[in-house]
Amino acid sequence: MHAKKLEDMTNISPLPPTNTGLVTAETVTSWIEKYLRAWETNDRDDIAALFTEDAEYHERPFDTEWIGREDIIQGWRGRWEWQQGGWTFESTISGIHDRTAVITGLGHYTELGDFDNVWTVTFDELGRCTRFEMVNTERP
Repeated sequence: MHAKKLEDMTNISPLPPTNTGLVTAETVTSWIEKYLRAWETNDRDDIAALFTEDAEYHERPFDTEWIGREDIIQGWRGRWEWQQGGWTFESTISGIHDRTAVITGLGHYTELGDFDNVWTVTFDELGRCTRFEMVNTERP
């Protein structure tokens, strides 16, 4: 486990800020890699580093509404058990406008099946997520 406390995370930038304050493909790719690492580790600090203190995490059609970093951490960690059967995720950046990126992906869970994902992710000036919206559609 990391030595830093959650309170210390507010001054840490998980991604390099851009000169213009706008999100780049490099910023988004790095954030996705860190998201997948956090999904693998379920580590509180890995999850916390992705999101601002007041971030929102919304997932459809499952009515997931996690508001605030602490709520996101708790909700995320609550899914740990069903991840244990194994999973993979492939993604593509579909578009970027200002500080918002659209990411499409395919998640495969050994326990649950295949899911098409569309993520809309808005970032702050430090590359942390302020709002995460996912449409998660199970494949037949």
